[in-house]
Amino acid sequence: MIVTDEHHTRMERLTTADLGDAMDRMGVVHSAIRPLWKGARFQGRALTVWTRAGDNLFVHAALDRLSPGDVLVVNGEGDETRALLGDRMVTKARDQGAVGIVVDGAIRDADALEALGLPVFARAVTPAGPYKHGPGQLNVPVALGGVVVRPGDIVCGDGDGVVVVPPERLLEIIQRAETFADLTPLS
Repeated sequence: MIVTDEHHTRMERLTTADLGDAMDRMGVVHSAIRPLWKGARFQGRALTVWTRAGDNLFVHAALDRLSPGDVLVVNGEGDETRALLGDRMVTKARDQGAVGIVVDGAIRDADALEALGLPVFARAVTPAGPYKHGPGQLNVPVALGGVVVRPGDIVCGDGDGVVVVPPERLLEIIQRAETFADLTPLS
């Protein structure tokens, strides 16, 4: 399914809680993956990375593949001991047009990241830098806080957390979420 501007406009009025309810609470990422600052919010297409814990070689490779509207989704195996992204990588992602970053692992440079304005969600923050040896994979289905994310899935984040919406069900889920939220559908 092609995601249109109308879909995005309708989704902007919804919360992740609305979307999670509309999907019968499926697709809701584990609550340990949180926004780094209050007010962080995004929605976009998943570009996925699966990397070994504590290693960001393939995260660097993914930055060159980002397109406007993408959300960089990183399965860092939930490791909290090494940051997979920091301010320089997030700056590059923002400059490539990414609308958000979600890491099942750790990040660093939290204060600088908030100033950059690109929503970043992660399991942890640590000053410890990563290794750069690999292995990893790009644009494959990945695990993110207990949810499978496929390349191209719609990933949404706000103060409540992150949800993953299959694009083939997007219109149905938007309609259900609007009903739950008691919103008048846009025409």
